[in-house]
Parts: sequence; structure tokens; C-alpha cells
Amino acid sequence: MQLIIEPDDGVSSLLAPINRAKESIDLAIFRFDHRDLDKALKAAVSRGVRVNALIASVNHGGEKSLRKLEMHFLEAGVTVARSASELTRYHDKVIVVDRRTLCVLSFNFTHLDIDRSRGFGIVTEDSKWVAEGMKLLEADCKRVPYSPGVDTFVVSPANARKVLANFLKRAHKQLQIYDPEISDKDMIRILQDRAKGGVEIRIIGTAEADLPARKLAKLRLHTRVIIRDGRQAFMGSQSLRSAELDSRREVGVILRDPKIVKKLMETFESDWAASSGEKAGNEITKKSAMQKRETDQAIEVLIEELHPIATSVKNAVQKVVSQAGEEALEDGTVQEAVTKVVKKVVKQAVKQAVKT
Repeated sequence: MQLIIEPDDGVSSLLAPINRAKESIDLAIFRFDHRDLDKALKAAVSRGVRVNALIASVNHGGEKSLRKLEMHFLEAGVTVARSASELTRYHDKVIVVDRRTLCVLSFNFTHLDIDRSRGFGIVTEDSKWVAEGMKLLEADCKRVPYSPGVDTFVVSPANARKVLANFLKRAHKQLQIYDPEISDKDMIRILQDRAKGGVEIRIIGTAEADLPARKLAKLRLHTRVIIRDGRQAFMGSQSLRSAELDSRREVGVILRDPKIVKKLMETFESDWAASSGEKAGNEITKKSAMQKRETDQAIEVLIEELHPIATSVKNAVQKVVSQAGEEALEDGTVQEAVTKVVKKVVKQAVKQAVKT
């Protein structure tokens, strides 16, 4: 079993199994824009490998980019299926190569996630996990119910709540957690009970509770990991949030490999030491999380009310891009320039709205 740590390992750990594929590649996609992965999948098709992509019906950015991706893959000879709309979001990231190798990831197939965010993944040939991964992909492609068969293969909403609740309850000494937002009441109650029982809990991310938490320094946080007592770890795509446990498709695994758990612990300790201090961590509480949600809701309302400025924003962005070239969007300087232009246009629109 191989552990992938992003951004340290880059895209090479995913390219290796894809490039070795001889018969088939099956994968589930929520976001995809990585050029090297795109080239590798096209090359696989060219050498006769069957590539099957299950693409989310929708993501936060809307449907347009996903439908464009579907057409792009179809033109390249990839077989495409679309996830059902019964689930609020299809958010897992899974690859099965030749029905022998399984990749379970906490990060998307994007430059942002792979090159500039903290993420983890595993590559394994464990026969039970590979079979369960294919079982899930085939069920979702055919839009038929999936029934979990392996407790260490954690699937939302099938068995994630039960498995992760039990995983937390069995902590005796320590829980080290990466999670962008812990907000599920039952999971918070378990964490608080464990803390009262003497379990050391540290969170890189946020929690709607008075638990020690720190904001990840330097990198964007896009992973979900729970390390228990230094012996076992959960790694996957689901946060300890109600939506991600109960109404979205998410996938993770329970890891027992000592070397992998040790490496996860080392990475956590390094990130914890480099991140914000205790004072900052204690400020990431229920109040701040609620304020964030309120701010997000206010922004959504503002966007809806200021819909007519969309054209102005689009024109401003296109002007910056045309001057720098589309490829330069990966450059931080150009991204910063685009951000400033958008802020300026929106600020002007807000002032105008206040006047009218």
C-alpha cells in the first residue's frame, strides 16, 4: 500500500497506475482540470484501454463545466456516465485500474488540489477494497442501490455515520484530525465525551465546539483524516458534517498499516507546529463557524441581487486574461490581478446599489 501526500508527491503517484493500465480504468470525478491526468487518460484510450468515467451531475461551480468535461471525454473515446441526482452531491474521488489497483483520494483531479493543497490518498491492491470500489462504481453508474460489504471501506451515506462514530468512540489516548468543518452534532458530542474522558484531541481545520483547533498554515486544507491513538487512521472525502455523512456520496478507508499511520502522524505534527497557535485555535469555535455561514448566505443574496453586474465582472476578467494569456491563469500574479479587478467591479456596484 502506498500513501500519497499532496502537494509533496504531485501528480506522479496517480500517473503511475494509469500509465500501467492494460485493460481498464474506472474513475469517479467531482472536479477535473489537471492537464497531465487528461493526457494520461487519452494515452490509455489510444493504447486500447477501456476508460470509464463517472462524472458528478453537479458541483459547486454549476453544471456547465461538468457537461463540457463529458463532451471532452467522449470525443477522446472515454465512456461517460453521470451520477444520479438523488444525492445532493457526488463528491468521492476513486480510481480502479485493471480491477486490481484502487486509488482512494481526499483530493480532486485539479491543479489547485494536487499542487497547492494539503491532501492525502492511498494506492492499494487489497482485493476486498478493490472489489468494493468496483462494486460502488458499477452501482452508481447503473444508478442502482449500493450495499456496503466491508466496514473499513467507508461510504456515505451507506455506512459512514456508523463506522466513523464507532471509530471516534474507540479512541483512548489521542485523536489528530484534519477536517475543514466539523459540525455534525452527534460527532461533536462524541468528541466532547472523549475529551472529558482524557483523550487528547487536536484539529487542523474548524469545529463548531470548544475543541483545540488550528488553521492550516501556507497550504489550502482539502483533506479529511482522523488518526486514532497512533495506530489506525481514517482517510477520505467526508467531513464530520451531517450533509457529508447522510446525503452525499463520499468515500474513505480505515487504515491499519503502521508505516502509513506513522507518516500521517508525522505530517500532522509538522502541519500543527507550523500552523496558528493555541489562541487562534481556540477562536475557531461555534461562533466563528456560524458567522462564516451567515457571511456565505449574505454573499449568495448579494450575488442574486446584483445579478446585472455579472456581465461587467465577466468583461473585466476577460480583459485581464486577454492581456496575460489563458495559460497564465495558473500564475499567482495573474490570479491576484483578476481578484483585484473583480473586487473593484463589485465594490463599485455595491456603492451604486446603495445610492439607488
